[in-house]
Amino acid sequence: MREPVELTGMVIKSTSVGEYDRRMVLLTRERGKITAFARGAKRPGSNLMGPSRPFAFGTFKLYEGRESYSLLSARISRYFEELAQDIQASCYGQYFLEVADYYARENLDGSAMLLLVYQSLRALSHDRIPDPLVRRIFELKAMVISGEYTQSPPAQVSDSAAYTWEYVVTAPIQKLYTFALTQEVFDEFQRCVEISRNRYLDRQFHSLEILTALCGQAL
Repeated sequence: MREPVELTGMVIKSTSVGEYDRRMVLLTRERGKITAFARGAKRPGSNLMGPSRPFAFGTFKLYEGRESYSLLSARISRYFEELAQDIQASCYGQYFLEVADYYARENLDGSAMLLLVYQSLRALSHDRIPDPLVRRIFELKAMVISGEYTQSPPAQVSDSAAYTWEYVVTAPIQKLYTFALTQEVFDEFQRCVEISRNRYLDRQFHSLEILTALCGQAL
């Protein structure tokens, strides 16, 4: 039997399998997106219950099988439990996980997307900038990481909005969530991100449908 591997990552999807098990999708730094099973995770007192929840971030010890992994243990450094206390922030967070699941691939370096998701969830937790701005920054940077053409805004905008676009495209991920915008500049920036999103992210996301219903308007 192979030795277990340790991978740094985050649970981006978790579903029930049978009475006691969970099937997880992990976004990992070393191997991109992988599928893992947490056997007995739903049993009372299981030490795999917490690590098999969405948003759990840390180091996962797994056995590698032919088509999937089996979770043995995990050292979780952050659960992002604070998001559960704010339904809107939680929906935004779920949306970020859905986008990561859409873009991530197996056996490809997942470090940039993992870092982007982690920093974006931190931004939602801290409330330093509005959630809608966090969303638009995340979307644009996710498209950049995934190789979509986003070098310039897809529409004519003010100098301030053009600078914001350039900053998000080129800035290190750790420095993305360090600014706020006036409503006028945000509206321009948001419109351009939405144009690109519709061009490159051709998919419906359940979490955005929930957000639309919560806020009573298209987001």
